[in-house]
Amino acid sequence: MTRLGLIDYGMGNLHSVRRAFERLGAEVEAVQDGAAMAACDALVLPGVGAFDPAMERLRSSGLATALGRACASGQPLLGICLGLQLLFEHSDEGSGEGLGLLAGRVRALPRRPGQPIPHMGWAPLLPAQPSPLLPAGQPPAWVYFVHSYAADPADAAITTAQVDWAGTPVTAAIWQGGIAACQFHPEKSGPVGEAMLGRWLSWLQTP
Repeated sequence: MTRLGLIDYGMGNLHSVRRAFERLGAEVEAVQDGAAMAACDALVLPGVGAFDPAMERLRSSGLATALGRACASGQPLLGICLGLQLLFEHSDEGSGEGLGLLAGRVRALPRRPGQPIPHMGWAPLLPAQPSPLLPAGQPPAWVYFVHSYAADPADAAITTAQVDWAGTPVTAAIWQGGIAACQFHPEKSGPVGEAMLGRWLSWLQTP
């Protein structure tokens, strides 16, 4: 059984993420320090809220440093929603630095007449670079979004899916090395989201 460490820093929807993985047969433990993280097979960084307060909590708890060490050692990590944004170096939403595990900046969604922000609701993914999370040849995937910002990776090749925002494609999911992340909520995206989480778990178990 895969043991997942769910990063608990007080700003994540831990319950729904935990339930989604437990339905897939994973063992899930909320972790609040580096020692607990090291005992897990992989880590999940959820997030709901604003960039700067999230980073402040991660830093003050020592989790930011522990996450950096974990990823440097090759421990797999999945970020969800704000958890994706925190992986990057900077965000338009905040004045401080992010985790810097991925190069690039998180930018505010462009404003368009008649398009309310945040972008909230179901939307189809636009496939980009295939990855274990979103392999080539999958049927159209509608997933659930709630966001006002989207990542702009320095390396476009790490983008595994985009979503159309008022005629502009923006980052919806990334994959680089052992780091995967979704701007949408797979745990709230029904069977399609469950299938994505299942593929990630299968990848963790691949020799």
